[in-house]
Amino acid sequence: MGILEVKNVRKRFGGLQALSNVNLSVTENSVHAIIGPNGAGKSTLLNCFVGKLIPDSGSVMFDGQSVLGRAPHEINQMGISRVFQTPEIFGDLSVMENMMIPCFAKRDGAFEFNAVSAISSQKDIIEQAEQVLEDMNMVNKRHMHASALSRGDKRRLEIGMCLSQEPRLLLLDEPTAGMARADTNNTIDLLKEIRDKRNITIAIIEHDMHVVFSLAERITVLAQGAPLVEDTPENIKGHPKVREAYLGETV
Repeated sequence: MGILEVKNVRKRFGGLQALSNVNLSVTENSVHAIIGPNGAGKSTLLNCFVGKLIPDSGSVMFDGQSVLGRAPHEINQMGISRVFQTPEIFGDLSVMENMMIPCFAKRDGAFEFNAVSAISSQKDIIEQAEQVLEDMNMVNKRHMHASALSRGDKRRLEIGMCLSQEPRLLLLDEPTAGMARADTNNTIDLLKEIRDKRNITIAIIEHDMHVVFSLAERITVLAQGAPLVEDTPENIKGHPKVREAYLGETV
């Protein structure tokens, strides 16, 4: 049984069957990729993982608990963090201030944005933020405005903000979208380091097959809202059903 279990999930939007009888199991401390052509249902499925969408039928369980209908702060408290397609950071704040925000998260999910006056009495918060910045190799950029960062560094900062919450499951929605190849490779290296050094499970949606095959231990291929193939990267490469789904050719 995986840490994330999806069973018989169906979701329809009007006349569109976005997800059809999806079953998926993500093994703890693994990297599991979900791939498929545009419109295959990947983002819809990811939104079900974090309770943002409630399926018409079926279940989504994280460590034995349902995520369906839960508020975002409840999802975070369960141990799930999400990285979005477009980096969600606070551009007017410094890199250090961005990293401190999740460290000040209250139990009810609210954030203490006026925490400046309390910083001197919260050395542990500063130390935690600095440690994550060091892990992200961003200490030398701590005073920069987040808006001035490159696309790759914005993504690195956002991943660091997620890690500061000490999640058990990190969800990545096309984390290398819009990046130059050098930034993509740096992100791959960062995620490999996270995988190796932390007891964390990673589920990733990604179109870049270089990223997928560099990271994933297991791959689920969706097509038209339904699972097409689930296998190891070695067996997915050149799979006739995958080639047909992506290229429209029968092999």
